[in-house]
Amino acid sequence: MKNLLSTLESHLATLPVTTSVQLSSGERIGPDNSAVQLSFRSPKALAALADGQIGSVGAAIVEGWVDVKGRARDIMAVATGLLQGNPVELAPTWLEQSVSKAKSLAMHTLTRDAEQIQFHYDLSDEFYALWLDPRRVYSCAYYRDLSMSLAQAQEAKLDHICKKLQLQPGERFWDIGSGWGGLIFWAAENYGVQAHGITLSRNQFEYVQRKIEAKGLQGRVTVELRDYRQMDGVPPFDKIGSVGMFEHVGSAHLAEYFQTIYQMLQPGGMALVHGITAGGVNNGEVGAGIGGFINRYIFPGGELMHISRVLHDLGKSGLEMVDVENLRPHYARTLWAWSDSLEAQLAQAQSILTTQYDADRAARALRAYRLYLAGCAMGFEHGWVALHQMLCIKPDGDLQHGVMPGAQSRYAFNREYIYR
Repeated sequence: MKNLLSTLESHLATLPVTTSVQLSSGERIGPDNSAVQLSFRSPKALAALADGQIGSVGAAIVEGWVDVKGRARDIMAVATGLLQGNPVELAPTWLEQSVSKAKSLAMHTLTRDAEQIQFHYDLSDEFYALWLDPRRVYSCAYYRDLSMSLAQAQEAKLDHICKKLQLQPGERFWDIGSGWGGLIFWAAENYGVQAHGITLSRNQFEYVQRKIEAKGLQGRVTVELRDYRQMDGVPPFDKIGSVGMFEHVGSAHLAEYFQTIYQMLQPGGMALVHGITAGGVNNGEVGAGIGGFINRYIFPGGELMHISRVLHDLGKSGLEMVDVENLRPHYARTLWAWSDSLEAQLAQAQSILTTQYDADRAARALRAYRLYLAGCAMGFEHGWVALHQMLCIKPDGDLQHGVMPGAQSRYAFNREYIYR
């Protein structure tokens, strides 16, 4: 234990913010009144801290084995400083890859996907409303102007997607994983499309149903509780959007996901897929226990893949990629905005969760989300994860269709349409 504490004390001295550690025995290392204060009741968690296993320490915090005091941004600075090496550099072995593929197949059945989505998104509508923007857009914002507020940047993102898709009045638009309806409402109200969303979250479904009625958008906006793999009998759409969805698909089903988009898209139509991608080419999750923490407490069944793998399966489906944009630092800023908003309202957040769950589960959920939001902001800043928008077309085979011979779609094959 003395060697462990000595090693840890030398680590603490190199951190960018003052940090102290207190043991259950009362022994303490680090300066008094430090910016970040950690109190350990678990020797195992202390060893994980010294070894740079940040995800394991996060789990100990959620479970109540470690108490932490300090600003979320300072806590994440400490976490980064204690990491030993780059958490996306380790490549999995052949055996690990085989196990991961088998696990992905098992984790993404129709039943388990519904359960996993409900685990996250049905936590509490009121809790999410506390720290999201008024439209409840739970995905990367687009800070077109750096002076934008979160709410303005989320509206800019919705419009950015609609412009990329060149939505036209009367078109049928499908949103796969429509959340609280931000994109389908924006597309219907500002671009005149017939917007249809699907979700596996009962809370989101019921919220959007109420909002459709309140806005008087019956017949122009519809939503269903439906899995993307169960679209038999539905005619193809002119345009398709999928925002923050394919992270839940699983690597074993990614090809099927893009094949579904291909099948549900009219020839000549366009689809935009927006989602989180892995920062490392070979790793399936962020190392140092961080990916395991997210899978356990936040997104069970979630899987990240490098953009090269995503585009490989997109291309195999028959879709043609025409534009890719990386918005990684935009997501870091979005997550910090969510984190700052939650940190400013912790008492209210605890009260909201306690009305739905027992005090222990409410406290654990709040601790998990505090670490998740700030930790993910850190991950996007460092490039351990990324955020890509992929615009693709389904070529219709008509070489004379479009702005120039061979376009085979309504895509402009330049970016001027975004700025008009």
